[in-house]
Amino acid sequence: MQAEQGKNNQNSYHWYPGHMTKAVRMMQENLKLIDLIIELTDARIPGSSRNPDIEKLGAQKSRIILLNKADLADPDCNRRWADFFRETGAYALEMNAKTGAGIRTLSAAVRDVCREKLERDRKRGIVNRPIRAMVAGIPNVGKSTLINACAGRACAKTGNKPGVTKGRQWIRVNGELELLDTPGILWPSFEDAKAGMYLAFIGSMNDEAILPEKLACDLIRTLEELYPGAVQARYGIGKRQGAEPELTLADIARCRGCLLKGDNPDLKKASGILLDDFRSGRLGRMTLERP
Repeated sequence: MQAEQGKNNQNSYHWYPGHMTKAVRMMQENLKLIDLIIELTDARIPGSSRNPDIEKLGAQKSRIILLNKADLADPDCNRRWADFFRETGAYALEMNAKTGAGIRTLSAAVRDVCREKLERDRKRGIVNRPIRAMVAGIPNVGKSTLINACAGRACAKTGNKPGVTKGRQWIRVNGELELLDTPGILWPSFEDAKAGMYLAFIGSMNDEAILPEKLACDLIRTLEELYPGAVQARYGIGKRQGAEPELTLADIARCRGCLLKGDNPDLKKASGILLDDFRSGRLGRMTLERP
């Protein structure tokens, strides 16, 4: 486990625990057992939250791409990303696994994607054989939450940090569908420096491996470009024209009473507040990437 921080705005974020190598091997071994892959992305960063290793491993399998946590993302961007993925030939659906919104649409999509397989089974006299789908994606994107929503019961471990699912879990949803829960998989290196940063923003890396103040400042800088004024509106602070994000973070600390001895701002505590507000949607519905 490691974190790397550079000295400029393109600092790299990297976190690749050893169990992810095992998870990739596990996914390879199970491909022959499944009919399709349900790939979850985070709707706030649909591009950066797609693991290219999953894309390569499952190239010969049917694919449904879910824009999960769509309720936290910009509605217009959700539509644009869904259209973009559909143009590539994949099924694409907006989803909120936490509330179950979109589950019925997913069930219909699974049947549609596997229509030829079901027809072949019928002609061979094979009945009651469930469709088997692998649920794949990066850490903390909502795979286990989706499975629990589909099954209508808590049968897969969930958590708000990466690394909760460690091994293979088959869950029988109903007589027609079985889902394979897999550990979240990041990739060893990011070609785009921003990808690692975006993944850190949404919590797909272990926060303990990253400097929170630096991550918070990078988030402030990013939001100022995409949603100017949103941070100031949330915390009731004035806009510092051309100011370094450290000063904005200090203003957040003072606004929320996060002070150290001598009334100095507690930047670490303020960083936690800002990151939690972004991840929970309290800053507003935001998408950091455009298709």
